Amino acid sequence: MENQNQVHVFATWKVKEGQIENVLNLLQTVHDESIKEEGNLFYKIHQSNSDLNTLILFEGYINESAVTEHRNSAHFQDVVLGKIVPLLENREIVLAKPLEY
Repeated sequence: MENQNQVHVFATWKVKEGQIENVLNLLQTVHDESIKEEGNLFYKIHQSNSDLNTLILFEGYINESAVTEHRNSAHFQDVVLGKIVPLLENREIVLAKPLEY
């Protein structure tokens, strides 16, 4: 598969004090559902070494349409937007295309 249209998502979440375990538990469901999506290439969750309340999500999709489908999915709408976002202090998202050298 060529990488021309792939989209990678880098999401940095600053979790409110005392909520990290709740967010990680909810993220397990999001991960498990996201990797079943037809357009998903990978969904990786990282925790900062210097601030355990900071999570970095690294996601890969076959194209922008797959990102849109992910954002419109029930698990994204219900769990991410409905349950996780209220537990965050800050949320930054960057969409990027991989470059080949």
